[in-house]
Amino acid sequence: MEEARPDTAPSSFAYRLRRDAGGAMGALRSLWQRRFVRWGAILLGAFLTACLLFWLIFARGLPDAATLLEYEPPLPTIVRDINGEPVHSYARERRVQLQYSDYPPLLIRAYLAAEDKTFFEHHGVDIPGFAGAVLDYARKFGSGQRARGGSTITQQVAKNLLIGDEYSPTRKVKEMILAYRMENVLSKQQILELYLNQIFLGRNAYGVQAASRAYFNKDVADLALHEMAYLSILPKGPANYRPESESGMARALDRRNWALGEMVRSGWITTAQRDAAAALPLGTVAMHSSSFDARAGGYYMEEVRRRLISLFGEKAEDGPNSVYAGGLWVRSPYDPVAQESTANALRNGLLRFDAGRGWSGPVAKINIERGWERELAASYIDVDYAEWRVAVIISRTSSEAQIGFADGSTGTLPAAQAQMAYRKSGGPAFSAMQPGDIIVVARNGANWALRNIPEVSGGMVVEEVHSGRIRAMQGGFDARLSSYNRATQAMRQPGSTIKPFVYAAALDSGMTPASIIVDGPLCVYQGAGLGQKCFRNFSGGSAGPQTMRWGVEQSRNLMTVRAASQTGMEKVVRTIKGMGIGDYQPYLSFALGAGDTTVEKMVNAYATLANHGRQFPSKVMDYVQDRRGKVIWPERWRPCDGCNMANWDGKPMPRFGMEGKQVMNPMTAYQVVHITEGVVQRGTATVLADLKRPLFGKTGTTNGPTNVWFVGGSPDLVAGVYIGYDQPRSLGGWAQGGRIAAPIWKAAMAPILETMPKTPFVAPAGIRMVPIDRRSGKRVYGAWPTSEPKAAVIWEAFKPESEPRRTIRKEEAEAQAKVAAAKAASGQRRHRSDADFLQDQGGIY
Repeated sequence: MEEARPDTAPSSFAYRLRRDAGGAMGALRSLWQRRFVRWGAILLGAFLTACLLFWLIFARGLPDAATLLEYEPPLPTIVRDINGEPVHSYARERRVQLQYSDYPPLLIRAYLAAEDKTFFEHHGVDIPGFAGAVLDYARKFGSGQRARGGSTITQQVAKNLLIGDEYSPTRKVKEMILAYRMENVLSKQQILELYLNQIFLGRNAYGVQAASRAYFNKDVADLALHEMAYLSILPKGPANYRPESESGMARALDRRNWALGEMVRSGWITTAQRDAAAALPLGTVAMHSSSFDARAGGYYMEEVRRRLISLFGEKAEDGPNSVYAGGLWVRSPYDPVAQESTANALRNGLLRFDAGRGWSGPVAKINIERGWERELAASYIDVDYAEWRVAVIISRTSSEAQIGFADGSTGTLPAAQAQMAYRKSGGPAFSAMQPGDIIVVARNGANWALRNIPEVSGGMVVEEVHSGRIRAMQGGFDARLSSYNRATQAMRQPGSTIKPFVYAAALDSGMTPASIIVDGPLCVYQGAGLGQKCFRNFSGGSAGPQTMRWGVEQSRNLMTVRAASQTGMEKVVRTIKGMGIGDYQPYLSFALGAGDTTVEKMVNAYATLANHGRQFPSKVMDYVQDRRGKVIWPERWRPCDGCNMANWDGKPMPRFGMEGKQVMNPMTAYQVVHITEGVVQRGTATVLADLKRPLFGKTGTTNGPTNVWFVGGSPDLVAGVYIGYDQPRSLGGWAQGGRIAAPIWKAAMAPILETMPKTPFVAPAGIRMVPIDRRSGKRVYGAWPTSEPKAAVIWEAFKPESEPRRTIRKEEAEAQAKVAAAKAASGQRRHRSDADFLQDQGGIY
C-alpha cells in the first residue's frame, strides 16, 4: 500500500487543475450570460476593430505634419544684371515668398472673412462647417455636381502641401487628421504664412504677393481694400472670376462685394468702408506673363540657364537649389546697354548681308485645322526687332492672305506686299505661301507687309579683359526664332584670327616682330596618305621677304605657314591649346584656322592677350545665392570683409590675391597685341581706325569663304563676331572679315567704348621699345616715330637682348679693322672695359 502512493499523487494533481480550470471557465460563462457584459465586450471589440480599420484606411501612410516646419515652396530663380537690378526669372510657377509679418492685417482678415472666419478659434476643423459639407455631399451624391468644401485654411494647407487634391470623402477625412496634427505642431501664424504663400490664385500666380503683381501690378503692402477683397475670393476658383470676360467680371464684382460684406459682419471694417470699396471697379491690369521683360537677354539668359542646370539641376527632384524651384539669386555681368548695342549691330549686319537675296521661306509650319490661335501660341515663336510681328497664314486668295497673330487678332497681307523673290523657286514669295505657314510681317498702313528673317547667321560676345566677365552675348537673329546659341555652341573655323597665336609661338621660339619671313610659295609633303600640300595667300601672289609685323597686318597666309613650320607645329598647337581655343593635331593647315572653335573661346583668348597672358575663364555668372542669401557658387567664394565700410577704420585695407592663370609669357602677349594694333592702324581692319582710340584685333576669312571674323578690342574690353550659314557654304567671293565682320564689330562697340576712357596698352616689365624701319625691320637712329599710321619709323616691342643691334657702314668697319691691326702690330694692349663691350653690342636700351 505504501508503494502505490507515488503513482496516485500525479493523478490527483491533474484532477485539481481540471477542477480549478473548470471553475474559472464556469465563472466566465456565468459572466457572459449577463447581458451588459456581453454587449460591452462586443462594443469594445467593434470599437477596436473600427480603430484598426480607420488607421488602415485613413491614417496609415499620412505624411508627418512636422515636415511643414521645414517646408520650402518652389520659388523661381532671379537673375540680376551688372547693376544689381533684377532682369530675368526662370519660373514655372509665379511665386514670391513672404513672412507673415509682411502681409497687411487687413489683407489677412479679407482671406479669413472669405475662407475661414473662425480660424483663430478652431483646432484645425470647423465642426459646423464640416457638418454642412457632409449634408451637401449627401444631397448631391450621384448628381455629378461637386459639393461645397467646408475646409478650413488648415485643411487647405494640408490638402495642397501634403495629400493632393483628390475629390473623395477619403481625402477629406485624411485632410481633417492632418489638420489636427498641424495645429499641434505649427502656430496659427505659421499656418497662415504657408497658406498665403502657396495658394493658387490664377494667372500662374502662386501666393498672394505673386497674385498682387499679376492682377494689380502692386506689392501686397500697396493694395487697397477693394483689391484685397478681390484677391480673397480667388482660392475658390480663379477661372470663375477672370476679369477678361464680361461674365467673369460680373461674377468677380458680385463675389468681391460679398467678401466685403463678410468683413463687415465680422467687425473688421465699417459699413462706410464697405460701401466705398464696393463702388469702385475691379481695377485689374491686363494679363502679362511676368514682371520681367521676356525679351531681355535672349541668348545670354538662355546660356545662364544652361549653366545653372548643369550645376544645380532643373527640377525640385534634382536638389534643393534647382533652377525652377530653388529660389536662387544669380548675380551676372549682363549689361543691358551693351547687350542692346550688340544685338542691334549683329541683326542689322545680318539683314544688310541678306538684303536683296529674296525670301528664305516660312519660319515654321503649324496645323491650322487644330485651331491656329492655340497652335501659334504653343509654338512660342516670336521676334523682337523693330515693329516686326510673327503671324500665321490662315487663308489665301490670288490677291491677299488672311493672317493671324498670337493674341488672336487678324490682319490682311496684300499680294503686292509679298512680291520679293522666293529663293527656292525664283517666283514671288506670295505664290509660295500656304495656310499654316508662320511668317514675319510689319505694319504697312492699314495692312501688313512681308519681312524676311536672314538665312545667314552668326554670333558675338563682349568680354571684360581683367575678369573674363561676359557683358553681352548674341547667338543669332532672335532667340525665340532659334535657341541655338552660335556664340557658345557653334563650332566654326576661325580662319586668320588664329594667326596671332601662331606668331606668339614663334616669338616664344626666338623670332621678333622685326624678323624677316619670306612671303613666297610653300609646298609641304604630308606623307603618303595626304600627299603634297601647297599653300597660297587669300589674294594670291607673294611679296618676298617681309617683317613678321607686315605679315600679320596684311594677313599673309604663306608667311604664317612658314613661321609655323620654322617654329614647329607641336609648339604652335600647344600654344593654341593653352589659350583654350582647341586641341588640334600638328598639321600646318591648323596654323591658318582650319580647326573648329567658338566665338566665346576666341574672345577669351584675345582677352588673355590683352591681359598680358593671364587668363580668366569666361563667365556669365559672378556668383549664385540660395533662397536665404548664402553664396553657393563659386565653391570657394569668400566675402570681402570690410570692403563696404562707410569709413576707414585705420586698419590695413582689404587685399585681393592674384587670380587667373598665367598661360603665356607677358612680354610675348604684349608683343602680339602691339603687332595687331597695326591691323587696325594700317592692315585689314582699318575700318575701325576712325574710332580714334587704342585698339587691337585680327580679321579672319575661311576657305569658301564660309566664315568671316573679327576679334579684338581695347585694353579693358574685347569682343568677337563671326558671320556664316548654319550649314556652311560660300558667302560669296567678295566676303572678307574686314568688309563684313569688322563693321558689325564697330557698330556694336562704338557706343560701348564711348563711355570708357581712352587708355593705351601698357607694356609689362622688361619690354624694350625700339624705333625701327617699318618695312625692313632695321633699327633706326636719328629719327623719331610719329603717330601717322603709315609712318616709315615706328616703335616696336622687343624682349631684352632681342632687338636689332647697331649696324655700321662698310668703310667704317674697314677703318676700324686697320686701327686694330696697327695696335696689334705695335704691341699695344689694354684691358677691355664694360664700356667697350656695350659699345660693340650697340649700347643699352
